[in-house]
This record gives sequence, C-alpha cells and structure tokens, in this order.
Amino acid sequence: MTMSHEKALAFRALHTAPGAFVIANAWDAGSAKLLAALGFPAIATSSGASAGVLGRLDGQVTRDEALAHAKAIVDAIPLPVSADLEKGFGDTVEAAADTIRRAAAIGLAGGSIEDATGDKARPLIDIGLSTERIAAAAEAARASGFPFVLTARTENYLRGNPDRDDTIRRLQAFAAAGADVLMAPGLPDLDTVRAVCAAVSKPVNFMAGIPGKSFTVAALAEAGVKRISLATSLYRAAMSGLLAAATEVTEHGSFTYLDTLMPAPTWAKFMNG
Repeated sequence: MTMSHEKALAFRALHTAPGAFVIANAWDAGSAKLLAALGFPAIATSSGASAGVLGRLDGQVTRDEALAHAKAIVDAIPLPVSADLEKGFGDTVEAAADTIRRAAAIGLAGGSIEDATGDKARPLIDIGLSTERIAAAAEAARASGFPFVLTARTENYLRGNPDRDDTIRRLQAFAAAGADVLMAPGLPDLDTVRAVCAAVSKPVNFMAGIPGKSFTVAALAEAGVKRISLATSLYRAAMSGLLAAATEVTEHGSFTYLDTLMPAPTWAKFMNG
C-alpha cells in the first residue's frame, strides 16, 4: 500500500468517525507543518490563500500552479491533504475529470470541484452540466487507484443566489453523481445548516471564516456537519499580524510587535518536527 493510499484511507475514515472534525487550510509548506503539529487530523489548501502567496486574487491561479502549490504541502507533512481545485480550471466535463486525475497523481487525498463560473453575468454553471462534471470527476477519482475523497461544492450563497431549495437540489444531484462530500459555502445560519445536512445523504463540509456566519464546532456537529474547513481565515489572520507589525514600523518607528512573537527556536521545532 502506498503512502498516498494510506493517507486517502485515513482521510476517508475521518468522514465516518463520530462527531465533526476541523480541516485546517494552510497556505504553504511551513504553515502546513505548524498546523499538523497542533493536532489537526487533515490539511486543506485554499484557492484564495494560494493566490495570495503568488500576489494574486482568488481565481487567478492556473491549474499547474495550484497543483504545484498543493504538492509542496503534500510532501511536507504526513497528514492527508485535500485541495481546493476551484471549478476544475475549466467549465467542461473533461476539465473537471482531468483536474481530479492530476490531483490524485500528486498524492492528494481529496479535492473539491465547484459550480461557479467566475463570470458575474452568469455566476453558476447550470445544474445539468454541473452534475455531469461531478460524475466525470467521481469516475476519475475511482480510477486513481486509491480512495480519493471528492468534494462537490455549490456556490449559490457566495454568488448572489442564496436559494436554499436550489442549493439542496444541486447537492442532492452531486451526491447521486458520486461525490463523497458536499459543500455549500456561506450558509447564513444554523437552521439552514440543519436543513442542508438533513436533506443529503453524504457528509457535509461547512466553511467557517465569514464573520457572523461561522459557528462553534459543537454547534455545527449538532446541526449534522461532519467536516469544518477554515477557507482563507488562517492566512488572513497571519497577514493581519503582518499588516499590524509593518504598520507599526512605518507609522511609529517602533518594534513592540517583537514582544509577542513566536520565538525562533519554537518555529524551528515546528519545521523540524
């Protein structure tokens, strides 16, 4: 059994264990090592964070760049890694399948495909084509040689269409097409979370990271959520610290931020662990 196979099995097992678990989104190999050392059972990438590392906005990263970014994280830690693969870097059925095929080839234990087009005039891929894309991605995952965990996302609540019924319809169609995990980022309240979880037969991933629309692990578990991801929030937290420290230097010429920094030996322990 290969290491990739073992990681995928471990990742799949997390989705059948009691309760909910948090998958932490890293933005590079160093942050992944730190998060792994803190005890998170799995790590995810974030398309927004990976774009930020390259000095770009979310959606401006190529498939090759996203997979290279994910591979660096896969190679850095012994935990399973699931990648945010956006819409599969193309609107077609073939693009979704090829992205999952290539994701599995670099040792990712899982990955997500969403239904956002990136076009504000037509924000979502229609449900028929979206479902065909998930079916093709699921077939590619099954052919990978290990139990790759495919997450199917509908972006309704992030793309100006907060329609609960359509969200549930899409998730149900994605489940029937072979998705292992379902996700609808931006669900506004716990009642909606409960309704979504109750309406589908596959594990649900809740995305924490939106102020006022993020809830405790206990509350989400009670609502039926299995997996909780953190999107760009940890990356933005780190960049908020950078902004505050650098602003102190440029505006005040002082360095009080040094008083609360992680000591260099502590960072070294994370990197050598």
